[in-house]
Amino acid sequence: MIRSIKGMRDILPPSSAIWNQVEATARRIFSRFNYGEIRTPLLEETALFARSVGEETDIVSKEMYTFEDRDGSSLTLRPESTASVLRAYIEHRLDQQPGLQKLFYVGPMFRRERPQKGRYRQFYQIGAEAIGSDSPAIDAEVIELVIEILRALEINNFELLINSVGTHESRARYNEALRAELKDLAPRMCEDCRRRAVTNPLRVLDCKVPEDQPIINALPSILDYLDEADREHFRRVREFLDDRHIAYTVSPRLVRGLDYYARTTFEITHGALGAQNAILGGGRYDGLAESLGSKVPAPGIGFSIGEDRLILAVEEARTVQPQTLDLYIAPMGDAALRHCVLLAGDIRRLDVSVEVGTGGKLKRMLEIANKLSARYTLIVGDNEIVSQSYALKNMISGEQETLSLQGLMEHFQKLRVVAHA
Repeated sequence: MIRSIKGMRDILPPSSAIWNQVEATARRIFSRFNYGEIRTPLLEETALFARSVGEETDIVSKEMYTFEDRDGSSLTLRPESTASVLRAYIEHRLDQQPGLQKLFYVGPMFRRERPQKGRYRQFYQIGAEAIGSDSPAIDAEVIELVIEILRALEINNFELLINSVGTHESRARYNEALRAELKDLAPRMCEDCRRRAVTNPLRVLDCKVPEDQPIINALPSILDYLDEADREHFRRVREFLDDRHIAYTVSPRLVRGLDYYARTTFEITHGALGAQNAILGGGRYDGLAESLGSKVPAPGIGFSIGEDRLILAVEEARTVQPQTLDLYIAPMGDAALRHCVLLAGDIRRLDVSVEVGTGGKLKRMLEIANKLSARYTLIVGDNEIVSQSYALKNMISGEQETLSLQGLMEHFQKLRVVAHA
């Protein structure tokens, strides 16, 4: 038997209904903040990610799914979406349009990591990018947007961590200080940290090996190496968050895992997710567009939510339930079946979910209705067809009422009005 590839999975009903509801909630919040959807290809030129994410990052050096196309070009399944969005921004000259470009995306990404709870090799992200401004007010608004999505899903007990990694100049000074500190410390650390201490010392702060944490915690803080402009930018971000009464913790070790970040970085963790507790992260990437060939400066900030982990948090909180079946129709005989499929079509046009049994014993069909958690059941036989009078049973209360065809339609019309109120 052929099975799914390691680290990839099928998402089946009823779980898929929760995914749809979570995505619908995110789309609703994006609309409130005036974001439009962008859909980029799953495949991009490998150079896009090497230049933007960074050749020394684990993503590029270890995790990307890369292959040679028939024409000899190197292609990669996207491991993240910010680079793809910036590529599209430049290619389609979105810098020529007025105001900020506020774009969101929902879709699969691919990284060859070790599978674990909430982490897969094909995983899903909900994310957004605000391109065209370096204002700290935009940083705070993007964080507010993230918080609103979590609140709309009734996700509580999360923690917002923020930091500033400064501009290129500030980071260069900090990297030199880290390189000097790590010269004697790196030999006592993991293999990745020993390599990063030479190639990109900032990445050492991303290490998750427990034994290395005491050493990392004793390293200098990047906040001590920010220039005055970086300090002021970070102060104003915090000020805008304070104005919104958004609680946060300043975390000087938070640098995120990608080379394109500049100034503001942030992450939200959730206790229900165990050791790998980050549910989303993001930050500012001023200068990324120019590194990808833009002739016009395009400062931006964005975030991505790990949807797989978000679903775990939603399921833990039990705030979103799969949609139940509104009506199960049990036809008694072939003539009733022909009548019921047409009746079901009329009721479905009222935005009501309907399942029609395919016949057989009534007891068996009622068992199926119960297993489907149908809210109502309609039993239709020859008498109901002739009289156009239907016995509608409430499967929760057990109450039953007899309705005309018009009464039946009015009942479900009211049901939808109440459900959408």
